Amino acid sequence: MPVFQLNQQMIFPHPDLAEPNGLIAVGGDLSVPRLVNAYRHGIFPWFGEGDPILWWFTSPRLVLIPDEFKPSKRLLRYYRNTDLTITMNRSFAEVIRLCAQTRIKTDEGTWITDAMVDAYIEMHRHGYAHSVECWQEDRVVGGLYGVALGKVFFGESMFSTISNSSKFALIHLVGFLKSEGYQLIDCQMTTEHLVSLGAREISGRYFQHLLKQYIWQP
Repeated sequence: MPVFQLNQQMIFPHPDLAEPNGLIAVGGDLSVPRLVNAYRHGIFPWFGEGDPILWWFTSPRLVLIPDEFKPSKRLLRYYRNTDLTITMNRSFAEVIRLCAQTRIKTDEGTWITDAMVDAYIEMHRHGYAHSVECWQEDRVVGGLYGVALGKVFFGESMFSTISNSSKFALIHLVGFLKSEGYQLIDCQMTTEHLVSLGAREISGRYFQHLLKQYIWQP
């Protein structure tokens, strides 16, 4: 299948037209309207520094149903007894920058380029992107960020500089999402850690169905 070249129109090809590796389009920009439209269809940007903007729709898709979240009893005990302070949306810019820096320091590489940082800070200003922060006194030591649309939260990245802090952020996030009636967390890529917490793979076609159900309908 062809990889589509985006232009100034805020239009994406249908997710079914993605390449087997998930690549669906190249180009465009990282403006808020384009990013929101991409996420509505389950499409997300992922590219390296100096590369053109690449857009992806991966299938199968790893998702976490909030009611199926299953942290271990030991982790929950640590969470309940932690002396860390957990907040939401207090320091979004710091969280996304620390997500990028932590991946670079551990030689994982990062797609969170300077352009992505600027774009998601703008998404945060418009109320679409959100963060969870774990504080040790006045220092952010763990957290995560993602995008919320309708009743779906699209997880983007997390980091920790002390043991379990990113996991505590996830526990806090899931509790909040459940209290607000969210139905789906998009985890994008499959990892053993997320599967151990209750995440599971679904087909791209079924993922599209869930997005229509939880985002597009009133």
